[in-house]
Amino acid sequence: MQDNNNRWILAAQCPSRLGTVDVVTRFLKESRCYITEQHSFDDRLSGRFFIRTEFRPEDEGFDAEAFQAEFAARAAEFEMTFELTAPGTRIPVVIMVSKADHCLNDLLYRYRIGQLPIEIRAIVSNHPDLENLATWHGLPYHHLPITPETKPEQEAQVWSVVKESGAELVILARYMQVLSSDMCEKLSGRAINIHHSLLPGFKGAKPYHQAYEKGVKLVGATAHYINDDLDEGPIITQGVEPVSHADYPEDLVAKGRDVECLTLARAVALHVERRVFLHARRTVVFDR
Repeated sequence: MQDNNNRWILAAQCPSRLGTVDVVTRFLKESRCYITEQHSFDDRLSGRFFIRTEFRPEDEGFDAEAFQAEFAARAAEFEMTFELTAPGTRIPVVIMVSKADHCLNDLLYRYRIGQLPIEIRAIVSNHPDLENLATWHGLPYHHLPITPETKPEQEAQVWSVVKESGAELVILARYMQVLSSDMCEKLSGRAINIHHSLLPGFKGAKPYHQAYEKGVKLVGATAHYINDDLDEGPIITQGVEPVSHADYPEDLVAKGRDVECLTLARAVALHVERRVFLHARRTVVFDR
């Protein structure tokens, strides 16, 4: 049986080249590490190779620093960049939210029961509404109001919270403000957003009510990394839920909330488990 308490993760990428799988697997064998899970993908269009390997050392006294130094020497031949994640690593995060609490509630529950390997360092909001929820969980709550005139100052405060907390990931759990280009650049590759995903797309107020008027048959959600294009960052995962003529606008809203919660939680899990690789405007995702 796999011992998850001794599960190391090696995630790497490099240009497509003969021997890319071998350099990983051979080194692990020589280091007496048993591979418990492995995924790889060669993107023939971009000429880029991606690999994620879970392993457990067979010998006691595994030296992570020596392992990284020795593997770096091997990986250099392939121009391979890599990241080694130790067992039990909990990724520090900051959650940003506005008034809607469904995604925040869901993340806090999964965090509380240990389902997500994260450590929530702070919650940031442009409204005071959810402070009691944060307080109940013993988490710092930063109420940072924003107006068009104060946006630069407010984002500077947000960035201070992120830096001072040591957060590696920022989760926008229905944070209903558009981040500036500067903020998007600072958080590139380390901020996940969630939004509704409807076909056709409905912009503006009450998208689910618009969808009801058009008689849509699916509601969905998209979780993606943020960038300077509103709701068009590299997609991590998407979810859908069927609806019918018998579903009224409030039913679509309720189903949409559920899909948003599940899709965001899944995206966060994939990210913190090092299953997502960013390349240009796309992602490679090695799901479970």
